[in-house]
Amino acid sequence: MSKIIFISIAVVLVLVFLSLVILQIKHKQDVSQIEKLLQSEPTQQHFTEDMVAKLPEPVQRYFIRAIAPGTVLATSVRLDMEGKFRLAQDKPWLPMQAQEVLAAKGFVWKAKIGSGLSQFQGADYYFNRSGRMQFSIIGLVPIVNVQNPNTLRSAIGRFVAELMWLPSALLPQQGVQWQAINDHTIQAQLKVDDEPVTLTFVIDTNGRLLEGYALRWGDYTKDKSWTYIPMGGKCYAELTFDGFTIPAQVGVGWWFGSEKYFEFFQSSIKNAQFKDD
Repeated sequence: MSKIIFISIAVVLVLVFLSLVILQIKHKQDVSQIEKLLQSEPTQQHFTEDMVAKLPEPVQRYFIRAIAPGTVLATSVRLDMEGKFRLAQDKPWLPMQAQEVLAAKGFVWKAKIGSGLSQFQGADYYFNRSGRMQFSIIGLVPIVNVQNPNTLRSAIGRFVAELMWLPSALLPQQGVQWQAINDHTIQAQLKVDDEPVTLTFVIDTNGRLLEGYALRWGDYTKDKSWTYIPMGGKCYAELTFDGFTIPAQVGVGWWFGSEKYFEFFQSSIKNAQFKDD
């Protein structure tokens, strides 16, 4: 009798394991498909200063530093990053490695956070009016699988904030409206899936990006209610890849610019591959 029970338990465990494996394979296939769909039709456009000549001088300064004249205007970029991540202000920092495909119409961020048997793996993405977060312990046991209107709205805010890594998507030719608040503060007005977003950059006299922030939908409030929260961070270093000069070392958090600031993300860009198809 005990042998039959043991065999039954073993069969159930095997079936559960196989179900988890199949679920993760399906998830990875879905993410890979979105990565492919994020790439646009080929473009042979090259950046010229004439493209930003009608913008306020501080905005021109930013673009002329961010995109070298003659650079092919990429429609997407693949980023390799590593750094640290924490789930809450009272939680420890965990090592992080991630890859991201960022395009003018969305993003996929795949990450491994933590180490050993407690490591969780998964992806965040925004694409085609859908925002989703899926993570699993050691890439197998699901711990987060969220896809709802709040996740979508939050993903849009993140998407816009991360366009600092794809300056060609912020050009006025992409429908972005720019203004200069002062000599060192510039603002971009975008609309994504009917969601208006204001992206603010702080730059120096040479156009180097020092800070970036936007209002992002989130629940980092005392009562866990959802609201728009300033999310952003500081850029500590920059690197040039394929004619694009982008932030290469950043620290990002919620409630940016206030005493409630909670930094949850520290990252260095190790490589950036810009694509025009």
